[in-house]
Parts: sequence; structure tokens; C-alpha cells
Amino acid sequence: MTGRFGRFLVGLPPYAWLALFFLVPFLIVLKISLSEPSAGAPPYLPLWEWDEAGNLAFHFNPANYGMLFGDDLYLSAYLNSIRIAGISTLACLALGYPAAYAIARAPLAWRQSLLLLVALPFWTSFLIRVYAWIGILKTEGMLNAVLLWAGVISEPLQILQTDLAVIIGMTYSYLPFMVLPLYATLEKMDLTLLEAAADLGCRPFKAFLAVTLPLSMPGVIAGSLLVFIPAVGEYVIPDLLGGPDTLMIGKVLWAEFFDNRDWPVASAVAIAMLVLLVAPIMIIQNARTKAEEKAEGRTGR
Repeated sequence: MTGRFGRFLVGLPPYAWLALFFLVPFLIVLKISLSEPSAGAPPYLPLWEWDEAGNLAFHFNPANYGMLFGDDLYLSAYLNSIRIAGISTLACLALGYPAAYAIARAPLAWRQSLLLLVALPFWTSFLIRVYAWIGILKTEGMLNAVLLWAGVISEPLQILQTDLAVIIGMTYSYLPFMVLPLYATLEKMDLTLLEAAADLGCRPFKAFLAVTLPLSMPGVIAGSLLVFIPAVGEYVIPDLLGGPDTLMIGKVLWAEFFDNRDWPVASAVAIAMLVLLVAPIMIIQNARTKAEEKAEGRTGR
């Protein structure tokens, strides 16, 4: 009993933190998403109230969710957000895996300094770093100047205010979130497994595919989720680096909340986005847990 109560006390603070700062705000947004819009302040009616006759009046409006399926704007924003976030995640993986592998295999005395370089961008304001990319990607910016000087192009490229600029900005901003989980996984890997593969005649690249890559999949999944989830709802980078045709769900949420002042529809968009992200994560986590249990069962036999 004492051990069970001790585990309960240890787990209570994080669960209380999640309940206070995730569950409670989620329920508030869910309540607003089922409300009717209003011209007053706040710009929505309460779900229930007592009228002048003393009767309880309800103001449920589930039609807010129906608008998400009836208007192509929201579907296009969701799909475009998933596309841009997916490409950015793949770009982070392509750049982050070699970096994490190199740090994990570097001499022990160098690793802390290399990890510091990965985390160094966090010491500067996120907004300032995004603004810096405007100076790099604009028509007369540094990137076009270097390409023109090298003779790669004959005239400046239009990179800023395109989806490509948004992908570049997201890849740069979220790359550390990919490198750090991958490094944590690769650094713990037993190198004797690679030695055993080499003794059995396995070439280095084949050993990487057969040993290193499968063992690093937990880091790949963790890093991909850490990049993909915030990238889907990103607002600042698409607003500063993207153009008017760059439609993402973060910009739609901003327009609904602050321009249209339609908080119920905006809340419905936010809830739908949360469900869209949480469902695949739960499926992946469930499959991963079953795979680990299956592997442990085989090891036990």
C-alpha cells in the first residue's frame, strides 16, 4: 500500500500540471466551439443560461463543426498544413540524422560542445531568427547574391513569399528538435552490435541499414513528432516568409479569432486540428508499444 501511495504522490505533480494547463484549456475551447456567436463581449453566448421567465435556455450550436466540412477553405488549410509540415519534417530528418550520428560518434570531449552548437539558436529570439531569413531569401538578399556571384543563376529567384521559404524557415527553426532525440537514441546504442555485424561479413552501409537504423527508430519517431506537431499549427513563419497563397491552419485560426471575431468557429477549427494530430499519435504509440511487448516476449522465450 505504501509503495502504491508513493507512486501516486510521485505521479501527482505532472498529472496535475497536465490537467491544469492542457485539460482545462481544452475543455474551455471545446465549450466555446459548441456555442453560438454573439456581437458582444465575449463574442459567444454561454452554453446555458436562465432566461427572464426562470427557464433554463441552451445555446448549443454543433453547426460550427459542420462549417469545417462545408467550406473548402478549412479542408485546403488542413491539407496544405499537413503537406508543408510533412515536407519540413522529412527535411529535418534528412539533415538531422547525419548531424546526430556524427555527434554520437564524435570523441567524448567534443560532444558537449557540438550539442551546444545545436542548441545555440535557442539563445536568440525566435522572431528575430525568422526575420533574419527575410534578409537572406528576399530577391536582393544574401542567397540570391551568392548564387549570382557563383554563376548558378542569371537573375534573382523569387524565394520569399513562397511555400519553399516557409519550408526552409520551418526546417531551420525545428531542426534541433530532430537532432536532440536522435542523438539521445544513437548515443546509447551498443557499438558491439556493429562489430558483430562486421565480423559476420556485413559491409558498413548494410550494417547501418540492418542494425543502426532499426535501433534508432524510437529517436526518429520522437523527433518527427516533435517537429511535425508544432509545424502543422505554425503561424509566425508562414505569416512572415509565406505569401498570400500560403494557406495554413494557423493563419486561418488567427483570421477567425481576431479578424472575423468568430470564436466558436475558430475553436471548432482548433479542436478538429487537435483530434487530427492526436489520433495518429495514439495509433503510432499503440503500435510501438505492441511491437516492444512482442519483442520482449520473444526475448523471454
